[in-house]
Amino acid sequence: MRIVGLTGGIASGKSTVSNLFKSHDVPVVDADIVAREVLRKGSGGWKKVIAAFGDEILLENGEVNRPKLGQIVFSDPDKRQFLNRLLAPYISRGIFFEILKLWIKGYKVIVLDVPLLFEAKIDKFTKPIIVVWVDPDTQIQRLLARDKSSEEDARNRINAQMSLDVKRGKADIVIDNTGSLDDLSLRFQKVLVEVTRPLTWAEFWRCRQGVFTVLASVTSGVVLFMKAFNNHTHIS
Repeated sequence: MRIVGLTGGIASGKSTVSNLFKSHDVPVVDADIVAREVLRKGSGGWKKVIAAFGDEILLENGEVNRPKLGQIVFSDPDKRQFLNRLLAPYISRGIFFEILKLWIKGYKVIVLDVPLLFEAKIDKFTKPIIVVWVDPDTQIQRLLARDKSSEEDARNRINAQMSLDVKRGKADIVIDNTGSLDDLSLRFQKVLVEVTRPLTWAEFWRCRQGVFTVLASVTSGVVLFMKAFNNHTHIS
């Protein structure tokens, strides 16, 4: 099984690339969706966060007010790291089960979409690693246009993440998204060819088909051995 790591920065276009993979029938495990489930009302993660940050981060329906929680942690590095440590076990477990479900279904290539791929050290489980990159000026302008937030808030959110230049240095594949959507689509097609190339032998043995092949080979070997053993016993 090939687990492709996909990451980027806020307003870099990572979600657009993630959706392009989905539109080409490549399954995506989205860590943001897993995180939303982790914070769902009544869940273990929800209880931990409420105990740590108080009832003031709740909406009237009891769900976590994610924008309000985001404002709290993006402006305070210590609180942000505390929240990440608090939720990391729940999110890791959720990602594992999503991957397991896709493995059971027989998918050979999946994309793991994680904003904090390097920070959470999940990158060591993925290959290749794709980083969606834009220059700092483009990033801030796109974020301001998208969220209609203040420039100070936008910069706090960008500075709260590992810089895209650092991430680019850790990537196997870099998608430059400073151009238009058409430019991105053209670059994506080249990446898609690379990502969906035939599996290596090591990747094949990790997919369901590879495991079944091993089991079938072992079973056949045992059957042949038993037959040979029985024949030898009868002859003796």
